[in-house]
Amino acid sequence: MAAAKRVALLGPPGAGKGTVAKRIVERFGIVHLSTGDILRDEVARGTELGRAAKSTMDRGELVPDELIVDMIRGRIEAAESGFLLDGFPRTIAQAESLETISDLDAVISIDLPREDVVARLTARRVCVECGRIYNLTFRPPEDPSRCDVCGGTLIQRDDDKEDVIRNRYDVYQTSTSPLLEFYELRGLLRRVDGRSGTDEVFGRIVEILAG
Repeated sequence: MAAAKRVALLGPPGAGKGTVAKRIVERFGIVHLSTGDILRDEVARGTELGRAAKSTMDRGELVPDELIVDMIRGRIEAAESGFLLDGFPRTIAQAESLETISDLDAVISIDLPREDVVARLTARRVCVECGRIYNLTFRPPEDPSRCDVCGGTLIQRDDDKEDVIRNRYDVYQTSTSPLLEFYELRGLLRRVDGRSGTDEVFGRIVEILAG
């Protein structure tokens, strides 16, 4: 079975990209490059990139292209087995920069309407101790304030509050939606309905990458 080795995964906040991406990299043996995870790690470690990115992320805005590109370049070049990009590219400028780094075999867009995004993300909670993520609607903890695993306090991240979520979605539509046309013109774009369950979304993506 031939797998697409170089893949970009697009979709608005809350579309389930991170969850699906982890299953895809396990299935096809490629490297998961999540800009969200990388940025949060940079912020937590207080690096220069993290300090520059934090205030922008807290407002629900996109981190400047040049910082993202510099951060991702080395990781792509080191991913000899192939990669799945999760959260990159988000702008035409990033996509054009990516073309100077590596070709892509497929670009998958998980589509999800605005109100579905708001409903999903306002219900998300994160454990301050172990980082485990819950959703009060889809995957609730036994105690809404405590982690089932370690007993740590569950919090709502600043970027999961409703006003920030709506702004993030609007930023996505304005800055990232043009990528759909960009990649469609290149014959790389494949769309998946994000309103389906995780298993259905994953199954459809496997079909695409194995085709």
